[in-house]
Amino acid sequence: MAQDLRELFAKERKENKYPMKEGHEARFLSKLEEEIPVKKKSGSFIWLRIAASIMVILGLGIYFFSVSDGVDVDSNPKVVENETSKQQINTISLGDLSPDLKKIESYYVTNISLELSDLEFTGDNKGVIDGYMERLGELDKEYGRLNKDLNEFGPNDQTIEALIKNLQLRLQLLQKLKSKLNQLKSSKNEQESSNII
Repeated sequence: MAQDLRELFAKERKENKYPMKEGHEARFLSKLEEEIPVKKKSGSFIWLRIAASIMVILGLGIYFFSVSDGVDVDSNPKVVENETSKQQINTISLGDLSPDLKKIESYYVTNISLELSDLEFTGDNKGVIDGYMERLGELDKEYGRLNKDLNEFGPNDQTIEALIKNLQLRLQLLQKLKSKLNQLKSSKNEQESSNII
């Protein structure tokens, strides 16, 4: 009398076919849609973030140019075309080498811009931000030098790795700055709350 249950179930499945009713899948999907509606993301926040990032980058650029060591700008600039300006037009960047490197470069550049746009500039944290921005400026100059090497000597593994590492360092530096600013803000809030008590 002892039978294996697996054999009984397999035998019953072969004998009995249970067809689904007409329109079962459509009813199921409509009920699922009622319970869990699909949320559509609005593109306005994405554009707002991009606009904020551009504004921050422009602001930082103006700040760095205005703080420069008093370099006099000629009131009548002259445009001189020479071989170096022609070569700069034909420069290649990390993203021009392959689609994968373009994705990597755009990922880091986007995240760096996003981190810059999220920074809160106040009088209390100006010293901290200036120190980090100075280091970011150094990394940016190094990136330019590496890009110049890439154009002069052609792509090689060391230069590509150094360019990617530079982008990673900039993003990590901004994340550390954000963490430091959050620590300063929380310690300031704790100090204010202890002064109130």
